[in-house]
Amino acid sequence: MTAARLFPALLVASLALALCFLTFPIVAIFVDVPPGELVASLGEEGTLEALRVSLEATGAALAVILIVGTPAAWFLATRSFPGRALAVTLVELPLVLPPAVAGIGLLAAIGPGGLLGPAIEDAGVELVFQTAGVVVALVFVASPFYVRQAQSGFASIDPTLLEASRTLGASEARTFVRIAIPAAFPSLVAGTALAWGRALGEFGATLVFAGSLRGITQTAPLAIFERFSTDFAGALALSAVLVALSAAILLGVKLVSNVGFGGAQARG
Repeated sequence: MTAARLFPALLVASLALALCFLTFPIVAIFVDVPPGELVASLGEEGTLEALRVSLEATGAALAVILIVGTPAAWFLATRSFPGRALAVTLVELPLVLPPAVAGIGLLAAIGPGGLLGPAIEDAGVELVFQTAGVVVALVFVASPFYVRQAQSGFASIDPTLLEASRTLGASEARTFVRIAIPAAFPSLVAGTALAWGRALGEFGATLVFAGSLRGITQTAPLAIFERFSTDFAGALALSAVLVALSAAILLGVKLVSNVGFGGAQARG
């Protein structure tokens, strides 16, 4: 076989190997145990509670991330200031932190014996072993995924659009809401999905900082960890639900991105 034919064959073989390796474990989740047993396992004690805690905590975390992260990303994308590179690095640092380190850091910062612990307790706020602590952990580990994507989206906007808006008398706030957010919308949606997926699968920081109390701080990943050695079917059932949610997130992002790209082409 000539080199001209060997290389395309190598590419096909590499793709086939990657697809098999990446999809086989996911398929195994659904076929290792009969579907009826998987469905029955979802009704067991603590399973639905873990899903509820996960959905509520990730929903609250996403709300905080969007409200704070969107203007923060706009600021980073549109401003040059001393220390900007350091600020971007600090925002992105949780991306590479081991989850257990993130949990320890949260304890050292805002735990009962942490730097801000006494002030938080004096304000009547409880975080450790509380659902609010789960939300804090999820915001910490997931927000960089959104801010990074949103910053890239804002930075990619044609500057003439923003300049035209300001020239016509619109304030920066109005330009941000009416021009920047719609223009960067596909990137914002992609960042939201990345942050949600990261929050949905968070394990280490949540366990270290908030614990694993059923119905309070035990999220679906923590419930999977608790069950896999004694109730493998139950662990598979929860895993299947998370796979379905992750697939729905990914599909939603692709649909929104396609709609956004099609709309951009139509406007062009």
